[in-house]
Amino acid sequence: MLNQGIGSWPARRARKTPDRVAVVHDDRTWTYGELHRRVLRLAHALRALGTRRGDRIAYLGPNHPAVLETLFAAGAIGAVFVPLNTRLAAPELAYNLADSGSTVLIHAPEQAAAARAAADEAQVPHRIALQGPGDGAPGYEEFLAGGGTAPLDEPVAPDDPCMIMYTSGTTGRPKGAVLSHANIIWNSVNVIVDTDLSGDEVTLVMAPLFHTAGLNMTCLPTLLKGGRVVLLAAFDAARVLEVIESRRVTYMFGVPTMYDAMAAHPRWATTDLSGLRTLTCGGAPVPSRTIAAYLARGLAFSQGYGMTEASPGVLFLDREQASAKAGSAGVPHFFTDIRVVRADGSDAAPGEAGEVLVHGPNVMTGYWGRPEDTEAAFTHGRWLRTGDVARIDVDGYGYIVDRVKDMFVSGGENVYPAEVEDALLTHSAVTECAVIGVPDPVWGEVGRAVVVLAPGVRADEDDILGHLRDRLAKYKIPKSLVVARSLPRTASGKIIKPAVRDTYGTGPAARPRPDSPTT
Repeated sequence: MLNQGIGSWPARRARKTPDRVAVVHDDRTWTYGELHRRVLRLAHALRALGTRRGDRIAYLGPNHPAVLETLFAAGAIGAVFVPLNTRLAAPELAYNLADSGSTVLIHAPEQAAAARAAADEAQVPHRIALQGPGDGAPGYEEFLAGGGTAPLDEPVAPDDPCMIMYTSGTTGRPKGAVLSHANIIWNSVNVIVDTDLSGDEVTLVMAPLFHTAGLNMTCLPTLLKGGRVVLLAAFDAARVLEVIESRRVTYMFGVPTMYDAMAAHPRWATTDLSGLRTLTCGGAPVPSRTIAAYLARGLAFSQGYGMTEASPGVLFLDREQASAKAGSAGVPHFFTDIRVVRADGSDAAPGEAGEVLVHGPNVMTGYWGRPEDTEAAFTHGRWLRTGDVARIDVDGYGYIVDRVKDMFVSGGENVYPAEVEDALLTHSAVTECAVIGVPDPVWGEVGRAVVVLAPGVRADEDDILGHLRDRLAKYKIPKSLVVARSLPRTASGKIIKPAVRDTYGTGPAARPRPDSPTT
């Protein structure tokens, strides 16, 4: 085949295992042969629309087979897939669409209003509704049925761009990490090697496919190996436990809050979990109480550390070491390497903290349309700067201990304060602000806004935080607010975030300090 990218996977799987089940969604199943035929039709329909190699095709919606069909169809014609976060507000979606230059947006009915508004603002020429027609957009099934079935073999090289995954940046605007076909392939190989995935795998995908973990760490490695992917549109503890039992799930990924919710559910004690072989967790370290609850059911976690820019696997801790190396994110994936370096670029000694650098065939090619950001992201050649601080023990196991950047993780979602601060400053009452992450028993961390009000202006927490509801995704909006007289700054005028955290990062949430102006 001339197509060496992941767009050729359905055809390659169809010639090997056409009758094996590839995807399960609700009560329907798709074999690899059926998946291949649907991808082929969609690819031809997109071509008939005028889509060509290098064009960007966006998808907005919860987990559904159409996400995978769109990804593979884009890859089949050499186009680039752009998955969009369903939790974003319409202006955020419009920015991603415009920044990527997407010419097609396929969306689910749940996102129809946001999709229409975002596509109009970004001037996307073609919009296709998953359950249409509606709002002037053709229906997905009708659109797909109009595509041809002639074989396709568009030349696609491993280094060609496969997808653009947006990750919020510390500058306040998201950046599109460009992942090549080779990046995705090598990450999938890493997962297959390090988790021992097999052809009879039944993988539950409850993490959203617009996230790199849901798509690239669980779904695509399973499909490459020829296993079965069970898609859930959203996480619900009762539904997940039922599916694990009824579908005999063998492999799954989740963030700690998901696993905690499952263990706390009344069905936990009676659900048959005997089919499970591998539980992976990311987004935050697994709490000891969670580990204990699953060990009591004979299940151990495989933990990891990664980032969108690495497709995302960087470190992986297999279940055999889950107890001995508790708190560790593991060792580098098989075909991936890391360095932990001091500020001067020299290698840190064992046990010494330093910034994590990543190198390997799974590391992104760069940021879409941002050559300066791309150059800044790499050092010493092609070593990716993660902005995270880690220690490596004498056995080579990594422990993530801090962040160079101010990002915090809330329920598995990365939150970048600069983006939230930018939105807060659009409120007429706010003259200065800083957003920090504070501990939360459910989400791990949540945002807290520390704001300085304009002289003589009155505003309360509901007013200021409510101002963000149409501007930011819900998970990015701080859960508490403190009004301060001033923020600590350096001589050059930069806000001193560690001092903000020291002063406002502990104690009860959302109450003005005694020395603060009345709200």
